[in-house]
Amino acid sequence: MTNDNEQTMRIVRNLDRGAIEGKLSEVRSAAQSKNLPELASMFSGVEGMPRAQIETRVANALKWLADKPQHQGIAAQLELVEINLPNLK
Repeated sequence: MTNDNEQTMRIVRNLDRGAIEGKLSEVRSAAQSKNLPELASMFSGVEGMPRAQIETRVANALKWLADKPQHQGIAAQLELVEINLPNLK
């Protein structure tokens, strides 16, 4: 029996740059809507940013979220992005 509050996220490993940037835009919007301006600002202007800079921002955001279990959904989206970072060209 599953808990209705549990969500399963499908692991996708083939996101391209556009999809990754789209996910980061979703993270930025979610952070803004949850009144997390520091987190939202980490993903301002990521469109076209070099891979190394995006990797740094994602890693820093995950560290920032590590002790904030109430924002698990945002962290899960960032983990999905992190898995797909090698796809950035």
